[in-house]
Amino acid sequence: MAQPQAAITHIGQARARIDGPLKVTGTARFTSDHHLPGMLYAVPVGATVAKGKVTAIDTARGRQMPGVRAIFKRGDLPIRRITPNFGESVMVDEARPPFEDDVVRYYGQYVALAVADTFEQAKAAADAVAVTYTAETPNVDPHLAAKDTKIVSKRGNAEKAYAGAPVTIDASYGIAPETHNPIETHATVATWDGDELTLYETSQGIVNHRNVLADMLGLPRHKVRVIAKFIGSGFGGKLWPWMQSPLAAAATIKLGQPVKLVLSRPMMFHAVGHRPGIAQRIRLGASRDGKLVSLQHDYVNTTSILDDYDENCGEATPHMYSVANLRVTSGLAKRNVGTPTSMRGPGAVPGLFATESAMDELAVKLGIDPVELHLRNDPKLDEGLRIPFSSRHLKECLTLGAEKFGWSHRNPQVGAMKRDGMTLGWGMAACSWIAARFDCSVSVELRDDGTVRVASASQDIGTGTYTVMAQMAAEMLSIAVELVEVVIGDSNLPAGALSGGSMLTASLVAPIEEAIAAAGKALIGKLVADKHSPFGGAKPNTLEFKHGRVTEKKGAQVMAFDEALRALKLTTVSGQGNGRGSFGEAKPKFSSHSFGAQFVEVTWQPEIARLRVARVVSVFDAGRILNPLAARNQIEGAIVMGIGMALFEGTEYDAASGAPINASLADYVVATNADVPALDVHFIEYPDFNLNSLGARGVGEIGLAGLAPALTNAVYHATGVRVRELPLKLENLL
Repeated sequence: MAQPQAAITHIGQARARIDGPLKVTGTARFTSDHHLPGMLYAVPVGATVAKGKVTAIDTARGRQMPGVRAIFKRGDLPIRRITPNFGESVMVDEARPPFEDDVVRYYGQYVALAVADTFEQAKAAADAVAVTYTAETPNVDPHLAAKDTKIVSKRGNAEKAYAGAPVTIDASYGIAPETHNPIETHATVATWDGDELTLYETSQGIVNHRNVLADMLGLPRHKVRVIAKFIGSGFGGKLWPWMQSPLAAAATIKLGQPVKLVLSRPMMFHAVGHRPGIAQRIRLGASRDGKLVSLQHDYVNTTSILDDYDENCGEATPHMYSVANLRVTSGLAKRNVGTPTSMRGPGAVPGLFATESAMDELAVKLGIDPVELHLRNDPKLDEGLRIPFSSRHLKECLTLGAEKFGWSHRNPQVGAMKRDGMTLGWGMAACSWIAARFDCSVSVELRDDGTVRVASASQDIGTGTYTVMAQMAAEMLSIAVELVEVVIGDSNLPAGALSGGSMLTASLVAPIEEAIAAAGKALIGKLVADKHSPFGGAKPNTLEFKHGRVTEKKGAQVMAFDEALRALKLTTVSGQGNGRGSFGEAKPKFSSHSFGAQFVEVTWQPEIARLRVARVVSVFDAGRILNPLAARNQIEGAIVMGIGMALFEGTEYDAASGAPINASLADYVVATNADVPALDVHFIEYPDFNLNSLGARGVGEIGLAGLAPALTNAVYHATGVRVRELPLKLENLL
């Protein structure tokens, strides 16, 4: 039975994840855990050159090996090219379908596919395929320049204002390509029953994945089903389908048996996206009292030969600072690498490394505390769009962060702060991340036993979506969280939103509310139509459905939904809600972003060349926090990624072959527990009701934003060496 509203408060409660027991007991089934009767195994054959042409593929030896069912190459599998369209939910970053032509444009590009009874047999057959190439020298040059640039944002005359500014900074910053390395590699399990295709997928967007695969294979969309109940993280790399998915799907249709294709760790460095290499130049002009008069931000990122991927490093620049004269430009540098894609915090995160590093350089040159410099240049409105912020509390983040960190005790002199024989460095940076909604639909089913089913074709990539959906529904219905069944991860459900851009939670609020209201309205309709019910014969407009109860607007009669259903002798009543997206609005009324401040302490021991992150204090303005435990977990994970971004992560390509050199977790270094200090995370809660009725924004990306520049600014404070290239190279500090 539903409980009184006063007894139920789920929003804002730190609640452990409801799917946690399934994961720790091994009950949760990830994509590669699915084993279907008669399943075959597929292993792609990747090109061993990065530029050239396939002249011959000899599959004879592989086809004769035990258990081999087929070796597919160009002309064997009908996979269509599609035109990516984000607005229509038909989105891929790599537009070229596998085996479309014989031209090789990056190392590891799929040129064949071996399918066999076991994985070992498929791997042996793939290794036995002999491919002949005419090879050319690839271009994987890390030094970036663009032939053409375009203006992303402009106001005033930045060049003229810079030329006349009393104090200027002109600095260039670089970021090496970063490769996604989630614990779960990309995988597809495909099965075809002669009429319908089912895909078990590692996808951050199952509805988009369904649409893309249907179009690539020439199938009606209602004949394709994508299932992704559990995902071992994605970090943006699993937003869009990659080409192993249509390969597995086409193979299962061709062979009539289920096919499993799981990428190896080295393959993750080839054909499933990465954060591109980026070069940025920042020019700041300021008055002597620290007021910005000019900001120029020029960036170039690598992209693949066929695809034009723009990292959008200037996303945050136009709204972060108050400056009358601004210009942001972008450019692309074509390289013989796989197509880049979104990686946690695309655009703003690498862009803020450059702008926040330059702001620290300006603070040093002016002799102004960097926190104070940010406060002096905090805008009152979005000066790029000339509209108000939906909610902006960066000043509070900066002041609370400084207080929690003890910033007032900072000696600004380089190398002056000591502890236990080590040199301390203190650095800070401000940060921002966009807040928006995607289109999203949800169905809600009220049951006569007091339980509720909430369903949507969305997915949980490890961020806690199962839990927060249950909390929202439980709050709105005034029932226990344990009474809510959350069903997601199946494209046959009402079309849900992407798990990307920290936007899913905000996207779910309105459709859950609307679905509950629709179910309540349907329940009221049945109650008034049944002359034997307590409300029989009443006019529907005299009743309302609120907090899980049907009540008289001008009376004392109250009935919980489960009691009402039992009185009607019905087992369920349902409703559907639809939420409208705000992402990409042509004329938004408000500029919607989350904001934050990162404070980092490093210790430096030059005699043994030891640099460590000793302390991180982070404060965020991310709207209303629905689940502080899950939110803090997201921030902490992002900070760990930021430490990796600043100190370790960078994909290196061999100039001769174009192959990623460090394509393993032994050679591609990521931050581990030993690299991470205690993390002190704080939220200042200002609900953003312009975004949704709960005032909630996402937190997945904002925790990574600003961490790298705060860390490298701390390194400068300790060593006097300005780090402008990521990852930091220890030898440059000596």
